[in-house]
Parts: sequence; structure tokens; C-alpha cells
Amino acid sequence: MSRYVDPLRIGKTVHGTVGLWHTAIRCVNDDCNLVTLDVSLNAVSYVGGAGTGYKSTGEIVRVRLAPRSSAKPQPEYIPSPIREDYEEACLILADSPKASATLSRRALQGMLHDFCGIVEKNLFTEITTLEARLKDGTAPKGVEEETIAAIHAIRKIGNIGAHMESDINVIVDVDAGEAQALIDLIEMLFDEWYVARHTRQEKLARILKIDGAKQAARKSRPEMPAALPSPEEQN
Repeated sequence: MSRYVDPLRIGKTVHGTVGLWHTAIRCVNDDCNLVTLDVSLNAVSYVGGAGTGYKSTGEIVRVRLAPRSSAKPQPEYIPSPIREDYEEACLILADSPKASATLSRRALQGMLHDFCGIVEKNLFTEITTLEARLKDGTAPKGVEEETIAAIHAIRKIGNIGAHMESDINVIVDVDAGEAQALIDLIEMLFDEWYVARHTRQEKLARILKIDGAKQAARKSRPEMPAALPSPEEQN
């Protein structure tokens, strides 16, 4: 990890003396080795003595330069339109939490269409249909009651970004923390629905392949000749 503050020689501002502060982290996993770089504009003050130099006294604005998005790589067996909505929701999270929440809502609806096979006139009807299927035992593996409750929450929070209030003077905001919670749920559903199903299918296919190979080996094995009768039997 590297941290460094560099004062800007531009004189006093409304924030006092300001400087650029960077935080750089390299992932130590050999398979990753990526760099995370955050840069922020900070109010700074000079410190003398043993700790001579500038220190931050308050962050004004922060920007992540790398990676641009917090999106985690997702497997290609998740449909690309769903992955794209998720990735964009992560990308614009800091700049527009309401728009990010709206994209999370759309990614969720895409999963209901693709993974659950439910397409109705609107998202609310699709979720209630999934509830009914869970009760009668026809919902896909991985769908749980608490998952559906959280999906309803995504729908309602995403609606804030997608639809204006009837009274335009009423402002209902979505902050970055709330939008991040929706992204966290999308990632959880990726794991519990798509990844778990793919892993299960791979394991079952491996078992069936082993069984098929064993059955083929049994059929190709030459038949043993019949045992010759003993001398006593020949007499």
C-alpha cells in the first residue's frame, strides 16, 4: 500500500490549503496483481518537527481511478444483458445512486425472466408469481422466502429512480450505501442461482460421464469361456 499527499501550490482556497491525496493498493494474489488507485482532494495543513510534511485535515472529494468499477468478474453463462446492467450499476454508483438502483432493478427483472422463466406485465406481478411457485414447490432451486422479500425491496428502491413521485416537490433520494446494498444482493443471486446451478450441473454431468465410461467398459470386456467339466462330471 502507498499513501501520499502532495500540496497544490495555488494559494488559499475556500477550503484553506488543499492537496492531492492518493491511496494505491496492489493485490498480492499472483493471479490478480491488479492496482486499486483512489485520488482525493483534501484540505491539508503543514506539520513540523519529526513528522515534517503535510497531513490531511478533511476530504473534499474522492475519485477512484482504477479500477473504474467495483463490479466483480461474472461467468459468461450469466446472460450478457444482465451482466452489463450489473456492471453499469457498479460503474455509476458514486455519481448517480438512483440510476444505479434503477439498473439493479432491471438486472433483477432480467434474472426473473431468464433464471426463473417468469415474464409478466410488470415486475410486481413477476415477483408475486415467484412467491406462488415457491409455495407450491415449483420455484427453481436457490429461491428462498427471504430472497423474495429482498427482491421486493429492490423493486421498490429501484422504482424511486425509475418513476417520479406524484408530488414532484417530494424528493425521495437513494444514497450510495443503499444502492450498494442492491448491488450486493444482485451478486448474491448470481452466486446462489447461476453459479450454484452451474456447479451442480457440472458435478452431475461428471458422475454420469463416469457411469457411462464404466458401462461401456463392461460391454467391451470379452466374455469368459465356460468352465470345463471336472473329471468326475465327465464320467
